[in-house]
Amino acid sequence: MTEAEAANRLMRIAKNVARHNRLYHTLDTPEISDADYDALIRENNALEAEFPHLVRTDSPNAAVGAIGASNLSKITHAKAMLSLDNAFSGDDVADFVARVRRFLNLADDVPVVLTAEPKIDGLSCSLRYVDGALIQAATRGDGSVGEDVTANVATIADIPSHLRSSRAQPRDGAADDGVSTSLDTNGFGFPHIFEIRGEIYMAKADFEALNARAEADGTKPFANPRNAAAGSLRQKDPTVTASRPLRFLAHGWGDVSALPADTQYGVMKAIEGWGLPVDPRFIRTETVEDTLTHYAAIETQRAELPFDIDGVVYKVDRLDWQERLGFVTKAPRWAIAHKFPAERAETTLLSIDIQVGRTGKLTPVGRLKPVTVGGVVVSNVTLHNCDEIARLGVRPGDRVLVQRAGDVIPQIAENLTRDVEREIWTFPDHCPECASEAVAEEGEVDVRCTGGLICPAQRIERLKHFVSRAALDIQSVGEERIQRLYNEGLIETPADIFRLRQHRDTMLRWKGWGGALSEKQKQHNDTSVDKMLDEIDRNRHPDSGRFLFALGIRHIGAASAKQLAREIGDIHNFPNKAAQLLAIKNSFFREENESAGKFERRIKEAVKSVLPINDLGPTVAFALADFFHEEHNRNVWEAILKEIKPETPVSLVKSSSVTGKVVVFTGKLEMMSRDEAKAQAEALGARTSASVSAKTDLIVAGPGAGANLKKAESLGITVIDESAWLSIVKGADDE
Repeated sequence: MTEAEAANRLMRIAKNVARHNRLYHTLDTPEISDADYDALIRENNALEAEFPHLVRTDSPNAAVGAIGASNLSKITHAKAMLSLDNAFSGDDVADFVARVRRFLNLADDVPVVLTAEPKIDGLSCSLRYVDGALIQAATRGDGSVGEDVTANVATIADIPSHLRSSRAQPRDGAADDGVSTSLDTNGFGFPHIFEIRGEIYMAKADFEALNARAEADGTKPFANPRNAAAGSLRQKDPTVTASRPLRFLAHGWGDVSALPADTQYGVMKAIEGWGLPVDPRFIRTETVEDTLTHYAAIETQRAELPFDIDGVVYKVDRLDWQERLGFVTKAPRWAIAHKFPAERAETTLLSIDIQVGRTGKLTPVGRLKPVTVGGVVVSNVTLHNCDEIARLGVRPGDRVLVQRAGDVIPQIAENLTRDVEREIWTFPDHCPECASEAVAEEGEVDVRCTGGLICPAQRIERLKHFVSRAALDIQSVGEERIQRLYNEGLIETPADIFRLRQHRDTMLRWKGWGGALSEKQKQHNDTSVDKMLDEIDRNRHPDSGRFLFALGIRHIGAASAKQLAREIGDIHNFPNKAAQLLAIKNSFFREENESAGKFERRIKEAVKSVLPINDLGPTVAFALADFFHEEHNRNVWEAILKEIKPETPVSLVKSSSVTGKVVVFTGKLEMMSRDEAKAQAEALGARTSASVSAKTDLIVAGPGAGANLKKAESLGITVIDESAWLSIVKGADDE
């Protein structure tokens, strides 16, 4: 694969993963299976490893879920709720342990003790206890902000309102469990503040009984236990939650004032002793072989377990090692989820429909004869693109093998028909919405409508994206209202949304919003319209990162939009920065005999001279340049800025003496690995480099430092040793 092809594929994967995260976490309406999702992540990771200079700021490795779509109030987590990287084989697990060894510089004879427990397919929740009393409960949401479900959680029998004032005893006679005997607590045997995290789920038998009652009442049944649990927990009325058979299992913790043990195993035993349920299959293992044996045992028990699981989670047992290992963007280095293989079933592909997205992408969707796979009835499958259809050779009428893992819609694993005499299904070359030509750009497999804003599907979808939760988050202007406002001619561009107050009387005359049959209904609709208009006005000062993402600029995801906003600052500086980037794009040509890698590095360095963001690639930068190059986009930008005043987001990195500086680590580090040191620097807002230049601000030199140290001394750059560096890190942590 060429670098251009890799860049395009990474872009497509990032967009797909972001979309599927929203469908799964926000809307509870996933469209692909866990196996299909995991395959995208594996492909992304393989490409990032092969082309590290192409890693995108909106990489799937930088995202965690999505904020929920309910009307519940929001809670900012004191400590982020992150996701886990995945393993799919025994070799992957062995590689995980090997990475831990390398990062910590462990000797071969030092065992890496892990904990292992089933990965429950439920809804993540964080329970905040203060002096043993439950004061707050929140869903994971996007990892930083979740939904307040405190009143709902209070109805779940597994979750105590107060922690038990007792300590757990060692299980199976084990004495060395790491449980502290001198914990500095409030006198009750537990810390002043302790957030317990786990999964809220619905047992299989309870789910079946719930759906049986739904069918008897003539209401729509839930698709699977996870959706049932999520829908039951995220209720405005806690009495609805109380009527549903929800359960809880603890698997970790978040913000704490103190820890009752120095191991994962010990803390979980303490949590169990305080009255929270912990899975009885939670154990410690000392070798990869023992770990995989436990995985196999749980897999054989999977069908008989009372709840759905999709794998086994392993965590490094020692907490001091967890602290050193730290995190990689969205996931800890000290934990991994070993996923189970997908489940399969055979059915018939009835038809292939084409959906047009907000960027004009034509996505084929397969309609299946309903089939039960792993206890869930499924009828739709995303076929991704024309290449995937060609690879499978599928046509309506074919018998296909579908697979799923977890609780979502499957993928087609195999075409069982392969009848060469039947005519192949051809991908359309015109948009089904506006009849404009549909083409694939050079080096891309995705086919897109060329109609742009004249295409109803794109225009409406862009407006829906603009007000979506991840963008400007104007909840009262939902998808149905966007459609109605567009159909009635009140909005065509994002700026029109902020001009809707002048159409208030018009909207009040609409059936459903106004023109009510009774005075009571009319008052209700008056309130509904005014509530929407008031919320629109409250969003006239959005975070500039969200605003940039809301514009739907191709290749610019939520993460890269935030980075651009923080770096560029004043929103009015964007057109000037874009012009500088466009000049770079237009002036760069590949020199004779120049390798593709060197050419890409030159472009990246040029881009960094305008936007000094370490992991921002030319693809994102030039997407910003192309957007402002188009006159109609500049008109949209200027029109919106007449209505709103975006604000620059606040940086989330720790403030320190090295924030914003370039740090070079050279020589042998004796107290940590090079990877750990770089991770510390990035967490403090510094940028790291492998070589010394005039832009270098600080050198951390260990024994054996050679050319880099000499060059630093000749340039007058500050040089410190490893101990001094650790003092900087500790100083930032203490602030």
